[in-house]
Amino acid sequence: MVQGRPFDNLEQLTKIATDIWWDCNRDDWLEAFRSHPKIGGQKSDADVSDQSRAWSAQEQAGVQQASTKTLTELAHLNREYEAKFGFIFIVCASGKSPEEMLALLKLRIGNNADAELRIAAEEQAKITELRLRKLIN
Repeated sequence: MVQGRPFDNLEQLTKIATDIWWDCNRDDWLEAFRSHPKIGGQKSDADVSDQSRAWSAQEQAGVQQASTKTLTELAHLNREYEAKFGFIFIVCASGKSPEEMLALLKLRIGNNADAELRIAAEEQAKITELRLRKLIN
């Protein structure tokens, strides 16, 4: 990204970021996933900036209104998902209700490892674009 600067506009920035993301390998993706807290969680496995922590909290704000039952189920399935795939459940949470995120988790936990890694990478790409837009605006 640094080598591509300066960028003419936001669209160019997001296109280059997307192109770079899809050129990354599995280990790069897993590294990025570690910078996210679990859905309903407060802390990621990696040290992240205060800005990243704030964005995660904002993006997952809907979880704060979840029922105890939904939070318990999210926590249980998050553990099951991570045990199965070796990384946390990644979803672009912005605008999603806790129930929507739980439904997606229930659906995706049935995927095979290769398919789920690709879906998680697609979700990470959405998160990255959202955050680039926040950074610029």
